[in-house]
Amino acid sequence: GLGFNIVGGTDQQYIANDNSIYVSWIKKDGAAYLDGRLQEGDKILAINGKELKDLRHKDAVELFRNAGYYVSLKIQRRLQPQNGPVVHPGDGESGGLPLAAILVPGLALAATAVWILLRYRQRM
Repeated sequence: GLGFNIVGGTDQQYIANDNSIYVSWIKKDGAAYLDGRLQEGDKILAINGKELKDLRHKDAVELFRNAGYYVSLKIQRRLQPQNGPVVHPGDGESGGLPLAAILVPGLALAATAVWILLRYRQRM
């Protein structure tokens, strides 16, 4: 195979009001991974010159399965925002707190616990 999964289509929209086909996952050590140009989240506009506009998901999958040995993809890459990575629905990301919001209070708590332990030992 090509080493990646797709989502989207007229019957399974990945993004509301968008019938496009997107790369949802790239298999480590698969063809797409080894090539290095395709990224998760890329919109695939065409495969081997065939536009993927307004296709059902299963029809898009069939085009990929029958693509042959040499495959040409026309893609559109999403721009990364300045303040962090793109998070797509279903990535398992909760959209929660930044790492610093967890680490800083955690380090302060650990430092306080060490200080209390040292004070307790001095009194004994």
